[in-house]
Amino acid sequence: MNRITNAFEAKKESGEKLMSLFLTAGFPDLDATVELILGFEKNGADIIELGMPFSDPLADGPTIQYSSDVAIKNGITMNAIFEMVKEVRKHSQIPIILMGYMNPVLRFGVEKFTQKAKEAEVDGLIIPDIPIEEGRIIEDHARQNGLSMIYLVAPNTSDKRMKLADEKSDGFVYCVSVTGVTGARKGEEVSRSVSSFIDRVQTNITRNPVMVGFGIKTHSDAQSIASNADGFIVGSALIDTIKQTYPDEGWQSELFSFVHSLKYGH
Repeated sequence: MNRITNAFEAKKESGEKLMSLFLTAGFPDLDATVELILGFEKNGADIIELGMPFSDPLADGPTIQYSSDVAIKNGITMNAIFEMVKEVRKHSQIPIILMGYMNPVLRFGVEKFTQKAKEAEVDGLIIPDIPIEEGRIIEDHARQNGLSMIYLVAPNTSDKRMKLADEKSDGFVYCVSVTGVTGARKGEEVSRSVSSFIDRVQTNITRNPVMVGFGIKTHSDAQSIASNADGFIVGSALIDTIKQTYPDEGWQSELFSFVHSLKYGH
């Protein structure tokens, strides 16, 4: 079993919700990424989604666009991202999923990208701008290199496509709780749209665990939104916290305490 599957298996007995955190590689500076991942794990993170910055992040709202822009200006590269993962692996076995757009992967070379990801001990890939039907462009190379492919579904995804996402994903299926770009939203906006969506997800997605993301800012958001799922994903609220605290003294402690409260409520 790979690390992603192990993470879900480990929580089965307790029924605890898994927490996956998204962090843009190279944000807020190149030296911070490894330290932040290790600190997130200590404060309750079960999975890390490491963002591969791109200059045209079409599915992202202003917060993650901002973090990508900063990381690119900081000089982040694909090779630097692989080195960051290797560094984390000296200290941790937390599942790491690379998340980003297909363009930089094509530019790097799909075969070379998946091989390098394997060498760095990456566990999976989320490429939001690949339609499920066109996943073959990377799926075979990913599987040959032991990388899980994780597809996304949203409230406007048909039942048929949800089933296809379930069939093609391994690790989990990423449920985008609201239509639109990434970003923290008002809790009630999310919870209203989520419950009927998750009911459909539960009917159609039967092979994989289900993680719900987009719009989660607090522990109570996370618990209500993920009540019928296996876990929750937080990205923009985390990046916002970094944006508000970095580079003040103690910014990391403040961030880690926010992460701890997301998971445990205190």
